[in-house]
Amino acid sequence: MSKALEGKVVLVTGAGRGIGREIALLAAQEGAAVVVNDLGGSALGAGSSDEPANEVVREIKAAGGRAIANTESITDPEAAERMVRLGVDSFGRIDAIINNAGILRDRIFHRMTHDDWTTVINVHLHGYFNVSKAAVPFFKEQNSGSFVHFTSTSGLVGNFGQANYMAAKLGVVGLSKAIALDMARFNVRSNCVSPFAWSRLVGSIPTETEAERERVERVKAMTAAKIAPLTVFLASDLSQGVTGQIFGSRKNELFLFSQNRPIRSAQRSDGWTPQTIAEHMLPAFKSSFYPLERSGDIFCWDPI
Repeated sequence: MSKALEGKVVLVTGAGRGIGREIALLAAQEGAAVVVNDLGGSALGAGSSDEPANEVVREIKAAGGRAIANTESITDPEAAERMVRLGVDSFGRIDAIINNAGILRDRIFHRMTHDDWTTVINVHLHGYFNVSKAAVPFFKEQNSGSFVHFTSTSGLVGNFGQANYMAAKLGVVGLSKAIALDMARFNVRSNCVSPFAWSRLVGSIPTETEAERERVERVKAMTAAKIAPLTVFLASDLSQGVTGQIFGSRKNELFLFSQNRPIRSAQRSDGWTPQTIAEHMLPAFKSSFYPLERSGDIFCWDPI
């Protein structure tokens, strides 16, 4: 059986630990040369270390693969350009960008600080833009390329204490769709993955109630390695023609998520007033309103 990424060059951000590490390892096993990017900071985004990225590179090379480390921050546009250029200069091209890097600064909304907000947005949204923008000239010139951006059910559905993360991760969906639309003429694909897996980010989520503790225990059964096959598939030519989609991976389950479309409509030939909206539209629409649910309410069964 041929390897899914034979001859390809892939950049994986946040690849020093957790999900990113597993993606980098599988990408290398499937034939890719891998740029292993990781700042080596904490789950909150503090500090830096070269060791996580270098350790993954050593592991890939020990298995006979090709890899090179980059330890810069995706929040710096010039650093993003350098990490993409590193792949081109080291391996001759760049074929896929996997935007996986992330941090958490969970806090209930009325206690969330401006720094909590901007720090998370800078990594998950601005950072993903920076790396994607840096790769686009190469993708355009070679008339091919694939983006895989990591979103979350925190943004797709909702969670307590994650206004910054929710906004960023739903923003990633918009970014991915925009890239898919704008770059389709150059044979460039862009998709999202919403992962369900135990990681140090998930481990930092507060567990103040018994229900929250039970949910975290369920998540522990979902290993990071389970996310890698879907991600590698989307990065490879096996997913040719698949673009603008939102996928999920949860242990041995795969999901395709819906995207926003109108579900009800109402019309009055004489137009609307606040009063007629309350009298006419509200009763007609109310049964279709979405309840105020969290990710755990939707994915309430044990991982399969």
